[in-house]
Amino acid sequence: MNKMRVGLLFGGCSGEHEVSLSSARAIAIALSANQNSAKYELLPFYIHKDGHWQAGEKAQQLLASGRPPESQLASENSQQQLPSNENATRWQFPHQAAEVDVWFPILHGPNGEDGTVQGMLKLMQVPFVGTGVLGSAMGMDKIAMKMAFAHARLPQVKYITVNRSQVWSNPSVFPKLCQQIEATLGYPCFVKPANLGSSVGISKVRSLSELETALDNAASYDRRLIVEAGVVARELECAVLGNDNPKASVVGEITFESDFYDYETKYTEGRADLAIPARVPDAIATQIQEMALQAFAAVDGAGLARVDFFYVEATGEVLINEINTMPGFTATSMYPQLWAATGVSFPELVDQLIQLALERHNG
Repeated sequence: MNKMRVGLLFGGCSGEHEVSLSSARAIAIALSANQNSAKYELLPFYIHKDGHWQAGEKAQQLLASGRPPESQLASENSQQQLPSNENATRWQFPHQAAEVDVWFPILHGPNGEDGTVQGMLKLMQVPFVGTGVLGSAMGMDKIAMKMAFAHARLPQVKYITVNRSQVWSNPSVFPKLCQQIEATLGYPCFVKPANLGSSVGISKVRSLSELETALDNAASYDRRLIVEAGVVARELECAVLGNDNPKASVVGEITFESDFYDYETKYTEGRADLAIPARVPDAIATQIQEMALQAFAAVDGAGLARVDFFYVEATGEVLINEINTMPGFTATSMYPQLWAATGVSFPELVDQLIQLALERHNG
């Protein structure tokens, strides 16, 4: 039996480049484990931070090392720009791309899970793991995501949308914006760029001066911002697996000592603890699982997603926070751990995701 060739696409042009490398290593190991080794052949494709693709032995070496090449690190440190002749080859595919039977794009953040790469793969007319263009774009854009959740009648925290033009405006507009946020949301509140993942550019603010600084900072990352009311709650997560008839995993909980679940807390070992399953009443766990499936449907999800919630224990209220259509996929990430606790091992999970990609493509 001929093996199915899986194009593992990793790296990418985002601040979550290194996270993608870690996820890709875990998936590569899973593809060589148990029955997967007899079914699949791994074809690694590394996307440099400048957009250049690399395949074959060099991509395999980068996958094994789990870190960007030294030349790339040196270029970043020296702030070098690409020569014009190299710009002409950006995003050109290695010849091995034509051999791929199914793509596994384990890319995180902008230019990876926001619908851009998904659109490219769709144009290739080859199956790929995960949500399509529409759902990926909504999953990355916090404003579009919240609009979809509101349409699905999923309860959320109060929020206000902001444009960069309002922040970087004349002296009479910006103070009125801050007054509106104070009157509507109060403190503490969270200021976020609409289109960045992994808590990049997010600030928790407790005063007018902090609000002004946070808005200016977030506007430097994105032209669309969102400001959310703070809430005293436990942070719970649920994983979804499937296409038109998805299933929800057990519910997990994240606990941490930092002020909020920022980038450093997420990706520094020992900064956060995962409790799986979460110690919550059965009725709350069931409600979260049902809401996770509703959120998945609201953005037209496919394959996989992790859905995050706030559980306000004092009132028993459950509020949806966000959906992540390509969550971290290391062996210690919440998504695969939730499924392991539900009875699906890491290699089985990778196998199911590839089969779901084929199902979606052929359906």
